[in-house]
Amino acid sequence: MKLLIISGMSGSGKSVALNVLEDLGYYCLDNLPVSLLPAFAERVLINNQSRVDKAAIGIDARNLTGDLDSFPDIIATLKEKGVECETFFLTADEDTLLKRFSETRRIHPLTSKTVPLADAIKREGILLEPIAANADLRIETSRTNVHQLRDLIVDRLQDLHPGTMSILFESFGFKNGIPTDADFVFDVRCLPNPHWQLNLRPFSGRDQPVIEFLEAEPLVNQMSDHLCEFMNSWIPHFEADNRAYMTIAIGCTGGQHRSVYLAERLARHFQRIRVNVQVRHRELS
Repeated sequence: MKLLIISGMSGSGKSVALNVLEDLGYYCLDNLPVSLLPAFAERVLINNQSRVDKAAIGIDARNLTGDLDSFPDIIATLKEKGVECETFFLTADEDTLLKRFSETRRIHPLTSKTVPLADAIKREGILLEPIAANADLRIETSRTNVHQLRDLIVDRLQDLHPGTMSILFESFGFKNGIPTDADFVFDVRCLPNPHWQLNLRPFSGRDQPVIEFLEAEPLVNQMSDHLCEFMNSWIPHFEADNRAYMTIAIGCTGGQHRSVYLAERLARHFQRIRVNVQVRHRELS
């Protein structure tokens, strides 16, 4: 019995996530009050009256005062009853959320005549903090379109075996900001930069000319070996703590060469010894 909670900021892609899960065979219900979550799980999953073995519930800030504070205790109780509960929390930066509401002309659920959009977004973040703080996976969608979000959710859920983590290696460029949903962030800007080789500048870290350049650099190989050693040592400890998801971000200046190459190299290494390992390149996508 699996219960997946989808929550997050309005405009961050919760509806898209629920649609994806419905396509994956989940029984989906949106905007369920937190106080009704135990009754839903008891009827649909525990008693299995609907012959459902996995369900996804959307929960947002439109709950009675104080109900969201009880979310961690409710999830703990459901786990004690044998329900496998996971929480995905979707978010985006304030500028992105403001732009999305402006472009779509949607009304934020917490706005009113006296509460402007920017204030509503801030209030929503405060109200949802009990869910955000207990999320198993945070997904930052500021730089993610609908199709990329769909692929990301499918990848994180596929072939996830009990007792193993879904691991995502993500490259990024520091000049565009650090991913806020990463569990580990590694800075590789100290490595030789193919950008300064004019013949390599048009390529990315997935292209053979850049690969050959970086593999010829001892520091690059040393960095890769040290990162593999670190993750090999510590991933099992996170798994033993029942972690289901981990995002490892590798950053260089522009997110085109060094970080892309190392994210690909690390992903290949762990794909040989683990299941459900993905790689994503934020700037290339």
